[in-house]
Amino acid sequence: MSVREGKKKPWGGRFAGKTHRLVERYTASIHFDRRLYRHDIQGSIAHAKALARAGLLEKIELEKIVVGLKEIEQEIERGDFPFDPALEDIHMNIEHRLIQKVGEVGGKLHGARSRNDQIALDLRLYLREEIQAIQEPIRSFQRALVGCAEANLDIIMPGYTHLQRAQPVLLAHHLLAYFEMFERDRERLSDCQKRVNILPLGSGALAGVSLPLDRSYVARLLQFPTLSQNSIDAVSDRDFIVEFLAAVSILQMHLSRFSEELILWASAEFGFITLPDAFATGSSMMPQKKNPDVAELCRGKTGRVYGALMAMLAILKGLPLSYNRDLQEDKEPLFDAVDAVKASLEILTALFTRLTFNRERLREAAEEGLLNATDAADYLALKGMPFRKAHEVVGRLVRSCLEKGKRLEDVSLEEFRRFSPLFDKDILRFLSLEACVDRRKGIGGTARRSVVRAIRQAKKRLVS
Repeated sequence: MSVREGKKKPWGGRFAGKTHRLVERYTASIHFDRRLYRHDIQGSIAHAKALARAGLLEKIELEKIVVGLKEIEQEIERGDFPFDPALEDIHMNIEHRLIQKVGEVGGKLHGARSRNDQIALDLRLYLREEIQAIQEPIRSFQRALVGCAEANLDIIMPGYTHLQRAQPVLLAHHLLAYFEMFERDRERLSDCQKRVNILPLGSGALAGVSLPLDRSYVARLLQFPTLSQNSIDAVSDRDFIVEFLAAVSILQMHLSRFSEELILWASAEFGFITLPDAFATGSSMMPQKKNPDVAELCRGKTGRVYGALMAMLAILKGLPLSYNRDLQEDKEPLFDAVDAVKASLEILTALFTRLTFNRERLREAAEEGLLNATDAADYLALKGMPFRKAHEVVGRLVRSCLEKGKRLEDVSLEEFRRFSPLFDKDILRFLSLEACVDRRKGIGGTARRSVVRAIRQAKKRLVS
């Protein structure tokens, strides 16, 4: 098999032969790392300014390089840029084009820089931007949850444990549980941002650089509050990607749990919601079907996001210091996870804001299944009976109701008193759904006053 007469490589002086075409194809990353072009150019402009500040570029040379880089950015955005896989990656494609445009002065740009610290910088710039881009859709989803909770304060539904009806709760209270999940997701991403926002440029290939580069100046230009403190660590560190992937895996898990509930609630067995036609699909065979494909796909994409995290951990687990080419494999799972999470947030928010809640069915479900049994036990406990004894008494009462096909609300006072003389005429009022809900008025409870307070606090958190 012939060896390709390819482009001149940046390391070409060391090699007598040309790179084999199979090696070029196998090692190329330009087909996916091209999405870092803006970040690469942003970092290169800052680096050029630092070189000029150090006296390594003349003013006119700096101007040529900056103009050339900005023109390259425009070419890429127009779709006119001549990407070449033989040049391997986004860094070399841009550098090669810059030299074509401005001449040999473009070759000065790589002074005091390695592709090792260059890609570390690009990834941090990219991820810093994407964290911000994910934060706002989280906020949008939270706003939708709060708005829906506020608009449906009067809807009572069954709360579940073990997927069995457990106790009556407000629909608003249930929805605000997701608000809390997404708030933790937002906080995790904000905290992750601290570890992302560290400047690695100036670390060189692994040992630092001998040319007089002012790293603090570069950090100010790129708005990094912190400099990396060890050059070996800086070029080999991908902990910030692992941390980000862990954070978005938890976020995607929350989206998947929400999706699962939508899937269940939209089924005939539950009937709690009606999906909008615009966010459902049909069957190619069964004319009656209305499928929750959006929620199912979100649930499915969760596996891809988890896979990105596992892939990144596997890539890193056996790497000796410092940089190894294995790290080229960090980008595809990262990009895929970012795309999946952003798309899931966007479409689930749009779907949620168009849902119809079937309030009659929700209440009917809350009235079935003796969900007020715990309150009957609490009633006896308030009358002085030890709760364990009250639990046993009401358990026997529940068994009697199940045998007779009755609800607790259908039991007469005389029947109640057969199980305990502590039951009095106020017991039926005590067991109404509204009473059961509104007694749970502590912070974090499902009582209307507690939920109203939670909504008010959620709104404040949304603007903080």
